[in-house]
Amino acid sequence: MTPFGSSSLDTSPTVEHLIARFGEEHAGRIRLGVQQAAQRWWPEDGDAEAFSDFCEANFLADPRALATTFQRLTATLEQIDGHLHEVRRTLTWPIDVDTGPLTAADRLFAELDLAAHVDEDLFRTKVAFLALLNFPVHTLAQRLEEGPAWDRETWARSRLMDRFAVRFPASVQQETTRVSMAAEQYVSSYNLRLDRLVTNSPLFAEGERPFPEGLRMISHWGLRDQLASYYADPSPAGLARQRLILRVMERIVRQEIPAAVIDNPELLWDPETNAVRPAGEGGAADGADAQDLTAREPDTRYATLLEIFHAFRKADPYSPAEPTFVFRRFERERQIPEKEVEALLVSVLTSPEVADLGRLIERRLGRPLEPFDIWYSGFKSRGGFPESELDDAVRARYPDLTAFAASLPELLEELGFSPDRAHWLADHMEVDPARGAGHAVQALRREDKAHLRTRVPQGGMDYKGYNVAMHELGHNVEQVFSLNGIDHWPLAGVPNNACTEAFAFIFQHRDLEMLGLGEQGEEGRRAEALGILWNTYEIAGVSLVDMGVWNWMYQHPDATPAELREAALAIARDIWNRYFTPVFGVRDSEILAIYSHMIVYGLYLPDYAIGHLLAFQIAQKLREENFGAGVERIARLGKLTPDAWVRGAVGGPISARALLDEAGEAIAAAT
Repeated sequence: MTPFGSSSLDTSPTVEHLIARFGEEHAGRIRLGVQQAAQRWWPEDGDAEAFSDFCEANFLADPRALATTFQRLTATLEQIDGHLHEVRRTLTWPIDVDTGPLTAADRLFAELDLAAHVDEDLFRTKVAFLALLNFPVHTLAQRLEEGPAWDRETWARSRLMDRFAVRFPASVQQETTRVSMAAEQYVSSYNLRLDRLVTNSPLFAEGERPFPEGLRMISHWGLRDQLASYYADPSPAGLARQRLILRVMERIVRQEIPAAVIDNPELLWDPETNAVRPAGEGGAADGADAQDLTAREPDTRYATLLEIFHAFRKADPYSPAEPTFVFRRFERERQIPEKEVEALLVSVLTSPEVADLGRLIERRLGRPLEPFDIWYSGFKSRGGFPESELDDAVRARYPDLTAFAASLPELLEELGFSPDRAHWLADHMEVDPARGAGHAVQALRREDKAHLRTRVPQGGMDYKGYNVAMHELGHNVEQVFSLNGIDHWPLAGVPNNACTEAFAFIFQHRDLEMLGLGEQGEEGRRAEALGILWNTYEIAGVSLVDMGVWNWMYQHPDATPAELREAALAIARDIWNRYFTPVFGVRDSEILAIYSHMIVYGLYLPDYAIGHLLAFQIAQKLREENFGAGVERIARLGKLTPDAWVRGAVGGPISARALLDEAGEAIAAAT
């Protein structure tokens, strides 16, 4: 296997022969096509004569032949990708869906990725070279410069060629799948038994546990949401519970957490002292047993991240134009250069509106800000409801996940879709109980369905599960429209994850309205602007930590898990001190390193921050038109560049300005 771009083929005879045969009017296409194919041609594909013979036999000068070939490629690839995606979904079903205890077979099947060989097979059978010889591969810079003048078919042809822009060996792709699934299992099983936490706080009676029986939360999602729920409890006990959850998070990121307490109902744990004891009668442990119980998790969090890093790094030699995973994530997948993303995040982090908002929150709380207040939820309409009341409201309408799935047409109508569109959308979705926090799974061929997954605890659906379901519903609606409603299959989807997150946030923000707990008016919109700005502030900081950690790993490729742990904590402290200490007045917090996304979904987090900003811009636009029709119009723009997509959606570029301006007005009205 030869890394991309290292081919020693002399292509000039082939180019000259093709120009002589087909004419000077095709010279530009011939030179580009032959170069593209040669750059990805490996010795095992054949010698120079075989390469020349292939080009001679497969260059298409006739526009009708080009059109027919494009249609054949797209129709066939839709079926190949779609069916293999469905097989993959079956292989990972027990990992992703709560079907009971995992078996050895479940874990082994999850590492099987049949699709890892498809791209390599497309090269070996020369299908990829047929495409490379006849259709251009575009860079992000070309799309930004030339894209505004392209028609839909030109965009579709450009997107089709993303498939063949890099040639990774199947072994590299399979290794990526293997370590990603191992990380997914680690993260999805990282539950904390809050009902087994103990504390010496005088706010709780001797022997009283601060959290109710059965409270089991996944890190980080569940811990964060449980902490945020106590803003509805103004008592000292509510604050004490928040501080205790913060201490749990700190123990996790520092890897000081005793390994034995992770998802273990048999042990009691005091996060303040790190003491552990059996939960049974007497609750005492002696000598070596007590020492074993307190043995810390051995840097598993950071060892898992290093496994991800090393697997993704193996692709670097085959992608010299985008020579690191960081570069590929931003330029190829997100399609916004890293420096532009960083500047967008910093524009929020350093805005005077954020500083003003921090002072407003401090006044509302009646105390100085503490690090966990990055998750302050008092601006959200749910902040006025105790968690138990929200749980009751959800269970009254959706006693279980089956009831939620059955109600999708009605829910979509209430959101603003026409009855026929609501039923059409619901017919293209399935609802599953998630083993992890929840996620959406798109379909890749139009005959398949999108899957909505959320976590449902014993006893029925609760508010957390419903809130996540509303988020994933936004993803699914976008996924259905941008696949089943698209004009060219290569344009299916949206430009990047931030764009689909925008839809998810828009739907999630309407969760209480759909429960009948209040329709948003002017005051509600102001509160929403404040809540979104605070959320964006928080996730922008987390995103910079994620970016900093990945860049550090590339600078220190031989780092140990312990060295990575210390570097990640130092980066988290640095970002905190730069952008949060001026608002919070607290130094050296490491809480920004808690997100599980950092471990398993490398460099995904910036999409949330960008998604918040896009969601706000899109939500403003949707106020001017019918909600359902507007969502459909925007989703069906398809996979353009983010800049072209946002301009088509709202008439302007991606910017924090709309959010900052509206939040500034809301702060002024509140003071």
